[in-house]
Amino acid sequence: MGKQRVAQLEYSEFQSAMLDEDKRRRKAAKIIAVLEHFQGPLGGLTVGDVGCSAGFIADELARAGAKHTLGIDIDVPGLRKAADRFGERVAFVCGDGTALPFPDGSLDVLVFNHIYEHVVDPDAVVAEMHRVLSDDGVLYLGLGNRLGVVEPHYKLPFLSYLPPTLADRYVRAFGRADHYYERFRTRRGLRRMLRAFHVWDYTFPVLATPTRFAGSELFPGALGRVVKAVLARAPREVLRLLLPVVPTYLWVATKTPRRPAGAALPQPPERVLPL
Repeated sequence: MGKQRVAQLEYSEFQSAMLDEDKRRRKAAKIIAVLEHFQGPLGGLTVGDVGCSAGFIADELARAGAKHTLGIDIDVPGLRKAADRFGERVAFVCGDGTALPFPDGSLDVLVFNHIYEHVVDPDAVVAEMHRVLSDDGVLYLGLGNRLGVVEPHYKLPFLSYLPPTLADRYVRAFGRADHYYERFRTRRGLRRMLRAFHVWDYTFPVLATPTRFAGSELFPGALGRVVKAVLARAPREVLRLLLPVVPTYLWVATKTPRRPAGAALPQPPERVLPL
């Protein structure tokens, strides 16, 4: 049997990527660009980063004009570092995502970026985010795909395809970890997880126009320019064939029906149908 999953406390202490400030701030720029395309500036809004760890993304959300910015996590060492550096701009809260310490409908924007695979009960966290999000609020989601070929944490091909026992043996065999903790879902499983929301897919808009979404590093060099041009011009029917194995989905979700407010794009956002 695979090792029983418990909450990943002190995540930043063993996952150095959470302390890579430059990379985290670049991710924040992409998140903000997507949110602003969907709904406009963050000025005057109450924004929460669920799974904020060391606080770099939360800090960027505050710098983007949010009236109140909240960083929520169970990573106490990460929260201490975050509060020491950014406490004047961001209120950091030690809280479990399955019991967010906020009233119903009290947050205008939530960010949940590459977190769901780390939590014990992602469905409960999603339900809590639905509860605390305002009726016209927006939820940004960065979601890893179980069928992405190379697992993003351990860089091993097909790792997330395997059942827990075999995945544990795989990471041990390559000296990457004692066991494989993360649990990814397929696109179908993610649609089911978000079934209470109205969801728009920004994956191809970001890939096709990375400079528009602060993602210029995604496709560097001459080859990158070719890839960008192909993605921008490819028929959406062709791109949809790739959706089951795209490694990461970038989705925006709302409680009530809304449409993206931003300018037209070569590859526009599309609705994600619920299950």
